[in-house]
Amino acid sequence: MNPAAAAPVIGIIGGSGLYDIEGLEGQHWRCVETPWGAPSDELLCGHLGGVACVFLPRHGRGHRLSPSDLNYRANIDALKRAGCTDILSLSAVGSLREDLAPGDFVLVDQFIDRSFARAKSFFGCGCVAHVGLGHPVCPRLGGHLAEAASGIGLPLRRGGTYLVMEGPQFSTRAESLLYRSWGCDVIGMTNMPEAKLAREAELCYATVAMVTDYDCWHPDHDHVSVEQVVKVLFANADRARDLVRAVVPALAGPRPPCPAGCDRALDHAILTAPERRDPALLARLDAVAGRVLGG
Repeated sequence: MNPAAAAPVIGIIGGSGLYDIEGLEGQHWRCVETPWGAPSDELLCGHLGGVACVFLPRHGRGHRLSPSDLNYRANIDALKRAGCTDILSLSAVGSLREDLAPGDFVLVDQFIDRSFARAKSFFGCGCVAHVGLGHPVCPRLGGHLAEAASGIGLPLRRGGTYLVMEGPQFSTRAESLLYRSWGCDVIGMTNMPEAKLAREAELCYATVAMVTDYDCWHPDHDHVSVEQVVKVLFANADRARDLVRAVVPALAGPRPPCPAGCDRALDHAILTAPERRDPALLARLDAVAGRVLGG
């Protein structure tokens, strides 16, 4: 598919507390099968402001899945298979900074991946690929999100580093202090390998991190309770829906190639010689890498 000719289809991944998107026109749930297994849930498809949207509740409706149980490859493959060109990720996080309070929103631009129990690539033995991830968030999408937030009066800090831990337990205080010393801004459990896989699938990706708590480093908030998190995350979810409704119409119209090259990430990434590629793996890569593999 020629990225310059692609009509925008906006994928939205909803985090904790965000299990649907209100206001979608012609909405319907669609089951999408992938060669990587089942995604977290069916996809909620419809239109906002005339723009096609595909919503996926990351943890499934009813919050059935923990961060370690998510099938990240199936989720990204399903969104790509459904025609998505861009992904807006909405994620509940803890704050690692005094000036990021519960209820604040952060437009993340960097990640540190400390997860360890997850499949992190579509590629592997039989078809090796290395995509660039120096700038894991699409600046074009980030700019649209920042403008939309300003337009609805939603305070949104642009720029920040998201530490991805494995979970499902929250941090120890020693861990929390360590991550603060690294200069991290927020901590969560889900955006890796999600962002890595989105890049491999040549999807523009941006994260809005919604702060629910101060993690456990804060002397006045020395432990994280589920009760505290739940109270804030549902309030955040309502504002996240407002942000989605504001930003999606701004993404309408002809979609030029991504200035950052997100939609061409595989141009020079695959190293395995064509005659040495595993046909079974190539078949699984039909959606995410068909553009360069001839699928």
